[in-house]
Amino acid sequence: MVDPQVKAKLLSYRQSIDNIDAALVHMLAERFRCTKEVGHLKARYDLPPADPAREEFQIERLRQLAKDANLDPDFAEKFLNFVIKEVIRHHEAIAAEHGGTRETA
Repeated sequence: MVDPQVKAKLLSYRQSIDNIDAALVHMLAERFRCTKEVGHLKARYDLPPADPAREEFQIERLRQLAKDANLDPDFAEKFLNFVIKEVIRHHEAIAAEHGGTRETA
């Protein structure tokens, strides 16, 4: 039989994990909402869907943040690379929807 205090601690950790997962989903949704708007601006002004310099900056920044938080920076980079690929894919789709029309600022 498991000690009731152990069960309570386990439940507490699981509730925290569930709350963190919910927060992550909401943060990712907001991130993708913002990047969708960026995609529309890029399509509207005929800008390329990818920005390698920005991506490199983001990866280096995230790696440093991961190190500062005692998180594996390789894991953090893999995660961000996945997000970046999804963003680019969405930007390409948005550009295709706009048919490459260009406006000037």
